[in-house]
Amino acid sequence: MGSTAIALVAAVVGVTGTLLAPILAQRSGARAQQAEFKRQQQAAHAQWQREQQHAELVVRRACYIETNAAYRRYRTELMNYLWHVHRNEVTEAGRERLEAARHAHHAAFAEAQMVAAPDVLAQLDAVAKALSEGYRRTKCMEEGHPDEGDTFEVIETYLQWIWERWEEMRAVMRADLGVPNSPPIAGAG
Repeated sequence: MGSTAIALVAAVVGVTGTLLAPILAQRSGARAQQAEFKRQQQAAHAQWQREQQHAELVVRRACYIETNAAYRRYRTELMNYLWHVHRNEVTEAGRERLEAARHAHHAAFAEAQMVAAPDVLAQLDAVAKALSEGYRRTKCMEEGHPDEGDTFEVIETYLQWIWERWEEMRAVMRADLGVPNSPPIAGAG
């Protein structure tokens, strides 16, 4: 193999390198561009997820505030109504206040069923059932046929117990929202 063959091989390698360089550079650039696009997509998706989580938190927070207020108002109106029954001072206005609080409670509970976390929903359900039972017992007393053993004091104690359940429910709501310094949840741990 002579110097002519070496020169020919060198020329072929040089021309091939010159011809392949733009193709390889283009492929390398395309890969880099594709990797950058993928990183941007991942960053955009992560941002979207953060925004979704924040939006869900805002919705849950508003729902929990409304639900908490409705439960509290219903329990308070139920306690007031029990006192009116006990004193034989039930008025139509008192009935209307109780029913308005009861309906607001039902509406808030229905909304919460759509957005509440499972732990919160379990607490809401337990307190709703307790309030329903308190309402039934109070109305039976008003109508003159209370459950066996039910007296004003027994029902009042039951409604006070519901207050304790409400405090547990509120603590679970606060914990779900990540509220710092939330009171400890009974039985958790």
